Amino acid sequence: MTSGRKPIIFCDFDGTITANDNIVAIMKHFKPEGYKAVMEAVLDRSISIREGVGRMFALFPSSRKAELISYVLDQAIIREGFSEFLDYLKSENIPFYVTSGGIDFFVDPLLEPFSIPEENVYCNGADFESEHIEITWPHPCQEPCVNNCGMCKVTVMNDFPAETYTRVLIGDSITDFEGAKQADLVYSRSTLTERCKKLGVKHVPFETFTEIIEDMKLKRRQGVL
Repeated sequence: MTSGRKPIIFCDFDGTITANDNIVAIMKHFKPEGYKAVMEAVLDRSISIREGVGRMFALFPSSRKAELISYVLDQAIIREGFSEFLDYLKSENIPFYVTSGGIDFFVDPLLEPFSIPEENVYCNGADFESEHIEITWPHPCQEPCVNNCGMCKVTVMNDFPAETYTRVLIGDSITDFEGAKQADLVYSRSTLTERCKKLGVKHVPFETFTEIIEDMKLKRRQGVL
């Protein structure tokens, strides 16, 4: 990190802004037939995230849309300090982007209370017009990423070049790792922390956004952010 570049935040949603992964929660609660094998294939990386998420949601009839939304809104918990974190970024004039592998039908309503501009939220979409749910992919991978991410965090980050921005990534899982390798600063938890440790990517572990605020304040006092 060097002075003269503008800090910018790219923040995961499931398991990061929310306390748990909402896609996993949906699957474990509703248990559509066949979901376990698909989920395991995603986790062991034998199929791509995009393929796995698409196949799991295709197990649901579109008629269950309202039921799915109601479940997520009832069970999702926003991680401690998130609202204060947004206030801090606003006070420091630091841009904030949500980069989520989640789906718009639950990401958008959960973020609505925080008044994040629509154009600052990147996630996948859902089409309920057919018999079964179809996931749409408005932000696919572009070179150099070839991981078939679905919502490609590397592609989003590449719109904000490292020559101009100090790119800060906040995340928790394998879906964040490719972006973490591109970032100047990584705040990690859960699987992302383990992955960063294993492959030598510098990271700052966290559990609450309050901890991130304090670390960012320190780094800004030190002139490294």
